[in-house]
This record gives sequence, C-alpha cells and structure tokens, in this order.
Amino acid sequence: MGYWDLQEGVDCVEKTWITTKLGTALGLVGSAYQIVAFQPDSALAALQRATSTTVTLASMGAIFGMATCLSAQAREAPDDPLNYFFGGCVSGIFLGARTHSAMTGTSACLGLGTLAFFTKVSKVEGWRLAGPPKL
Repeated sequence: MGYWDLQEGVDCVEKTWITTKLGTALGLVGSAYQIVAFQPDSALAALQRATSTTVTLASMGAIFGMATCLSAQAREAPDDPLNYFFGGCVSGIFLGARTHSAMTGTSACLGLGTLAFFTKVSKVEGWRLAGPPKL
C-alpha cells in the first residue's frame, strides 16, 4: 500500500510512517550529494553532516504526515488540499526553527505549503505532467 492508497484523515500513523521514510531517503541522498560537492575535513565531520541533514528531512516528513492527517481530522474535510498546505507550512516552520531563521521558515512555509497544495490538487483532478498524451 502506498501513501495515496490510504484514506485521508484516518490512517495517521501509517501515513506519517510513509512520509518519514520518504524524508529519510531524501535526506540520505541529499547528504551524499552535499558531502561529495563540499568535501568535509574528516570522516567525523562527514558523518555529522549526513546525520544532521537526514534527521532534519526525516523530521520534516514526519511533521508533514502528522500535520496533514490531524488537520483533516480536526477540520472534518479529509480531501481538502488546504490540509496539505497546512502540513507543508508546518514542515517549513520546523525548517526555519532548525536553521534559526525566520526568513527561511516563512519562505519554506509558503513554498512547501504551496507545493503540497498543488500536489494534492493534481492528484484529485488527475493532472498529468509527463507521459504519452491521452487520445
């Protein structure tokens, strides 16, 4: 079962687990690229950088999954894209707190919230960004 196969606002733990795993995977890939692009001075510094990046993105995934699901439950509107905006925004606020930057938090809130909102809208409306045209 995938993320989109689970019912909105009901399977909070399962959805949060999936988004946490996705955040962890993105964190590992991102930290590997970061270490290759900006070589650290020691193996310990590389491990610290990889751990920090991976834990941050895993936390953002968990926050997104839980905030989206709890918003759907609290608002009693499970398929509303606004739940996804809220989840993305809360994840962005966490990133701002992590970096100690209000500007980063505000920008990430708006950016991630908007991206999540349109991802949900595209899923509901069946938008296609790639692939062969429908005839």
